[in-house]
Amino acid sequence: MTQKEMMHAGVIYDPADEDIMTEQLQCLDRLYDFNQTRPTELDKRASMLKEMFAEIGENCYIEPPFHANWGGKHCHFGNNVYANFNLTMVDDTHIYVGDYTMFGPNCVIATAGHPILPELREKAYQYNMPVHIGRNCWLGAGVLVMPGITIGDNSVIGAGSVVTKDIPANVIAVGNPCKVLREINEHDREYYFKDKKINWDEV
Repeated sequence: MTQKEMMHAGVIYDPADEDIMTEQLQCLDRLYDFNQTRPTELDKRASMLKEMFAEIGENCYIEPPFHANWGGKHCHFGNNVYANFNLTMVDDTHIYVGDYTMFGPNCVIATAGHPILPELREKAYQYNMPVHIGRNCWLGAGVLVMPGITIGDNSVIGAGSVVTKDIPANVIAVGNPCKVLREINEHDREYYFKDKKINWDEV
């Protein structure tokens, strides 16, 4: 198995491999260009993302600056995904994001890890585990998602949470480490924020 193949196999590999570095730098050059676009260049941004990403659906918007180890090359976005400022995708292997999911500012989605054993870290070894984020999720500002995590459809991750274990669908989860607070329920059908009621005649 080549070092590039090992990147996606969940095994320890050398990220400084010459072939990996050459390809990665090309992706990072394209990411640099994306982050230099002007706010009015919406069509250009959308076109660039289709070139940069493994997959990206319709009506997706990423607010620069966007950061990604491979410039989005291993990111798979559905339709209508929104990301606020400073989304960081540590996309050394694949990250999957479902339709209508939203990222608050300063979220980090990490696939890469390093061995705990000091002797291996001295050699800069790395391993990668894919991340799956479901459909219609909302990750609040500053959420960190660790390698190998799955977040179920419709779930909300509270701001500042560190997600170290899988989160099921249809829940609100918060904290460090992130834990399920409660299921999304009928209360949420009536109130959108504290005592603020949803006006169903207008939405």
